[in-house]
Amino acid sequence: MAMEINLGSLAFDIDFHPSNNLLAAGLITGHLHLYRYSVDSEPVRVLEVNAHTESCRAARFINGGHAVLTGSPDCSILATDVETGSTIARLENAHEAAVNRLINLTESTVASGDDDGVVKVWDTRERSCCNTFDVHEDYISDMTFASDAMKLLATSGDGTLSVCNLRRNKVQVQSEFSEDELLSVVIMKNGRKVVCGSQTGVMLLYSWGCFKDCSDRFVDLSPNSVDTMLKLDEDRIITGSENGIINLVGILPNRILQPIAEHSEYPVEGLAFSHDRKFLGSIAHDQVLKLWDLDNILQGSGNSQTNRAGARDSDDDDDEMDIDNESSNFNKGTKTKRKLGNNELALGGSNDFFADL
Repeated sequence: MAMEINLGSLAFDIDFHPSNNLLAAGLITGHLHLYRYSVDSEPVRVLEVNAHTESCRAARFINGGHAVLTGSPDCSILATDVETGSTIARLENAHEAAVNRLINLTESTVASGDDDGVVKVWDTRERSCCNTFDVHEDYISDMTFASDAMKLLATSGDGTLSVCNLRRNKVQVQSEFSEDELLSVVIMKNGRKVVCGSQTGVMLLYSWGCFKDCSDRFVDLSPNSVDTMLKLDEDRIITGSENGIINLVGILPNRILQPIAEHSEYPVEGLAFSHDRKFLGSIAHDQVLKLWDLDNILQGSGNSQTNRAGARDSDDDDDEMDIDNESSNFNKGTKTKRKLGNNELALGGSNDFFADL
């Protein structure tokens, strides 16, 4: 059984504090909730902030956990003090469209993605936007960061995967259009494979350096969309789908190891690990945040698995090897944005931010 927190509203994102037993949740109401949890007692809400005038789609702890960043369809990004709940800084027009995703990159940089397919990188020390990548034709569904290569990977509702080279400040490559929306992305196999979850439940595998077309397709996972993914180790992913099932999935060889948790047929919106990896946090459309004891739900799944089958690719991280300007052979189909928050007109943009961080 999991510890449950009834949020009272749909949550779009969760994030765990990097060192303390704190958990942030961004709600459709625009509120940011902060909870303190422990192994032997029920979670307690310690903070509630009316962060945005519209839904709070993204939430991430930054600055060592001293602040929480949130993003919204109101086009703003807000930094909130974890201790007091007071506003540290607010950028009213961070994007010209709804802010859909936030991730940490380095100690001093974060990235944000919006509904128009734009990715921005923010330097918290220089207090400004240091780069803008207008790479996709539809909403940014997920992002991940290859820190060694300094490359930011993004998936989009337009059915493509992009790789932005932060050292060279340019879009390095964009994949061919896939058959449907790409919703989630993780890097696996010690950086040699990139796995994307899709709207139809197919998981696409790309070899590093060969991003134009996928090298493998895992079609047996589920007919339900793979809305969110979390890397457990180099061989296994935890996936959350629209049927409410949270699965443990092996990659190369591709197989479902076992279902490990569920939200009673409600679509799973987000997954996250606690700082000590004792808990798996999950949110779904049932308006409940669940904290699962990770060791308990992984029992019998071969948690000490060392299988490296399929991890024999040796693509070098050559900055030039995946630059490919060939036109796509696929026509982009009509995509429906998975937008559950309020739709709002975009406002003009400004780049000043983190002035008080």
